[in-house]
Amino acid sequence: MFLHGIFPPITTPFYPDGNVYFKKLESNVERYSRTPMAGIVLLGSTGEAILLSDQERRDVLRCAREAAAPNKVLIAGTGIESALETLKLTEYAAELGYDVAMVRTPHYYKRQMQPANMLAFYRTVADRSPLPVIIYNFPQATGYDIPAELVIELSEHPNVIGIKESSGDVDKVCQMVEGTRHIKRSAVVTETFDAVTPRMITAAKESSAAQARELVTVASLEGGEMGRSEAMKPPPPAGKPSSSAVTVLGNLKTRQKEVGFQVLVGAAQKLQPSLDAGAAGAILAFACLAPTACYEIYAAWKEGDTDLARLKQERISRAAERVVGQLGVPGVKHGMDFNGYYGGLSRLPLLPLTADAKAEIERLLADVRN
Repeated sequence: MFLHGIFPPITTPFYPDGNVYFKKLESNVERYSRTPMAGIVLLGSTGEAILLSDQERRDVLRCAREAAAPNKVLIAGTGIESALETLKLTEYAAELGYDVAMVRTPHYYKRQMQPANMLAFYRTVADRSPLPVIIYNFPQATGYDIPAELVIELSEHPNVIGIKESSGDVDKVCQMVEGTRHIKRSAVVTETFDAVTPRMITAAKESSAAQARELVTVASLEGGEMGRSEAMKPPPPAGKPSSSAVTVLGNLKTRQKEVGFQVLVGAAQKLQPSLDAGAAGAILAFACLAPTACYEIYAAWKEGDTDLARLKQERISRAAERVVGQLGVPGVKHGMDFNGYYGGLSRLPLLPLTADAKAEIERLLADVRN
């Protein structure tokens, strides 16, 4: 799966009584689907996944899947402390049609989280997972920082396709990128080199079949022999190459692109230097409240406009550090409310923000509206 670009790890909305507010979740997903985000991440740290019940996690995955546009890569946070429970949630996400499983590092038994334990955990999950796996490293929350050397070793597994590295350590990003350059894989992309999801292929085939049925019906009504013969021609078979580079899947034209082990970062205030270091993209909590502002950094960098990328980076760095890095999920949710998404309250033990903190967020986001 092609994971280049910006992904918001979206929040889980709640009613004042603490129950999941699925209508607001659906509304947020539909709105993110209209942004230039490459995809959407469910059940990450910003989604308060650890504060949800198992059934709530499944319900959130289902609701978001039904609301998301087919061209958005869907990443499900399925990491739970045990490999067995991680696989159960991963299998459910696969049944729903998710594209990638994001599996956080187990961390509760920290003294036992030695390289052998981590290798066994991730290899077991990757061996059995029906979805490609990305490692999720968030030492600020877990207290465990997976070593770059261990990530490089895990990158050899054919079903471990990347990592979300949220430590903010750009040197570590460099080390992982350099240590995995030999990994060569292929991903299906569009003609304009955007990701192709299985849902896109299904939708394209259904659209192609519907068009064929419509042509048959029109030709039958008109009664024209030539029209009927043309309409009755079957559509080109899926997968038939239209050129040496392009493949037709239904009415969707695709091509293959070589990708390596894909490093995605999680610190918006260090997005540009991380991209310079070789990161493929980012999963940014700040993109939950300012998706366009984050995308503009990536777009300018991709176009080679270093000065513009730096300018766009400077625009958000202070806000990202304060709102996400220090105020956490409640800060992200208030920023979303301020910028027109639904944030709302978090679950205990996360406390509501003070009036002063809310006012500070609004000042920081005054010129970062989306």
